[in-house]
Amino acid sequence: MLKLPGLIDVHTHLRTPGGEHKEDFASGTAAALAGGITLILAMPNTNPPLATLSVLEATRQQAQRSIYCDVGLFAGASPALVDQLPQLTNHAVALKIYLNETFGPLRVEDLPTLLACCRHWPTTKVIALHAEGPNVAVGIGLAAAFQRPIHFCHISRKDEIELIAAAKRQGLPVTCEVTPHHLFLTQADVPRLGPLADMRPRLAEQADQAALWEHLDSTIDCIATDHAPHTLAEKAAATPPPGVPGLETSLPLLLTAVKEKRLSLGRLIMLMRTNPKRIFNLPDQPDTYIEVDPEASYTLDNADLQTKCGWTPFAGMTVKGRVMRVVLRGQPVYDAGRPGQENKILAPAGTGRLLP
Repeated sequence: MLKLPGLIDVHTHLRTPGGEHKEDFASGTAAALAGGITLILAMPNTNPPLATLSVLEATRQQAQRSIYCDVGLFAGASPALVDQLPQLTNHAVALKIYLNETFGPLRVEDLPTLLACCRHWPTTKVIALHAEGPNVAVGIGLAAAFQRPIHFCHISRKDEIELIAAAKRQGLPVTCEVTPHHLFLTQADVPRLGPLADMRPRLAEQADQAALWEHLDSTIDCIATDHAPHTLAEKAAATPPPGVPGLETSLPLLLTAVKEKRLSLGRLIMLMRTNPKRIFNLPDQPDTYIEVDPEASYTLDNADLQTKCGWTPFAGMTVKGRVMRVVLRGQPVYDAGRPGQENKILAPAGTGRLLP
């Protein structure tokens, strides 16, 4: 067995409150453990959004009762509620600002809200941006003007990653993440996948994907899943919601890339553990590790998933490297090899710790 540290995913959607029919804290954290991930950060564009102290606190209480791995929640920036930001700082791990398309009231399109966020959110905590195209330049401008950390979510285009690389060369405090679906899928996969390929940012061209791989050893700081589950019925609707699940497929896809020598194992750990922990100032998880069978070759199958939505755009793909066991703070919490047992989760609900 290959022993790795517990991994961190800084970008997930656990759909609580308001979307529990497609994911909740229990099913989402079970999926995380199945993917070798022991700490996840959940996004605030819920219904209602995590933009007020009352909603954030109620959601934290709900999480604490049911999580299997450690969880931190983002606060959401809302133009109508920006005056409440100072109340949220002690209850959230970071602030999320949506400069591009999102669902709900969290899109920020005005300069006063952006300036208020940079002034009122503590510099010891990250501001994460959903920024596409020209809005990447906006985020870099905020980092330069306020000399504060700005983290770019799910970067997907060649010109975006090159602009971030240039900002880093100037010493600006910017970091970024990419998703497995942008590393392993392109526009060429859309005809095959149909609405299952609909996500934000949308899948890009081959040249964009190649640029992400080129910057994976340098500019890119994290691999984050942007786990965004929807039911198959929702994806089959006339206007399907964007987003794909990813918690359980991220590590197998990347271990396959390691096997193919597209990525080193050391860099994988940097992208999925070391850098996320440093950037978001996350606590240690002592005596926490995952055991992986690096030689296990298998086909990704919807029937094997823990996520409540029950599908992956990578179904049918052959990968190499299976998560067999997860230990969290010395306690076995996941075992893929339990004979005759469908439930691979060993820990009781509430085993995970809530951050901060």
